[in-house]
Amino acid sequence: MKFTERLFERVEPIWASYLEHPFIEKLGKGTLEQEKFKHWLRQDYIYLIEYTRLFLIGASKSTDLNMMTTYADLANGTLHTEMDLHRGYAKQFDISEEELQETEPAETTVAYTSYMLNLAQQGGIENVIAAILTCTWSYNYIGLKLANIEGATDHPLYGEWVKMYSSDEFTLFKEDCIELMDKVAEGKTEEELARLENIVVKTSYYEYMFWEMAENLETWSVPVK
Repeated sequence: MKFTERLFERVEPIWASYLEHPFIEKLGKGTLEQEKFKHWLRQDYIYLIEYTRLFLIGASKSTDLNMMTTYADLANGTLHTEMDLHRGYAKQFDISEEELQETEPAETTVAYTSYMLNLAQQGGIENVIAAILTCTWSYNYIGLKLANIEGATDHPLYGEWVKMYSSDEFTLFKEDCIELMDKVAEGKTEEELARLENIVVKTSYYEYMFWEMAENLETWSVPVK
């Protein structure tokens, strides 16, 4: 069994709960309130800026040129493919790119990105991909599930979201991340693998918290002045 197959067995029940979350359910049905989607849009845009930093840390810690190239390609894909989806939605909502970049990160956004960046900076290349893996893989997991709902890809607003995260291009991003994870897991002790598994589990819980944040329009439990 590949390490990522073991990981998927562990986190799939968590990811399956995303599909039952009101935000994802309504997104797939096309009934999600626009204010909630705009909140997700703003928060995910600044999340992706920090997420890109993870790929760049991965490039700097890569052990060979092929790995470095993969991380650089993933960073480019995030900046110029995934974030283009966000910029396109922002235009529809009359939100400028400057407004997107100036979004005040919510409590969950800060906690999630700080957790990933701390692990990536302190540990080796294995920490970087363990921190990265859940986001890309789980979004593709969600996108592919929603694409099976009748009319989901044709919805005038949310159809582009479903098409992006179920696309062949994004699926390839996911596969690249899986390959990186399996590569760095080779030769690791059970203790080391368990530690990496724990990172993937924790980021899976953070993903659920991010959907909660979007659904409930959360910013900070103590208001920021």
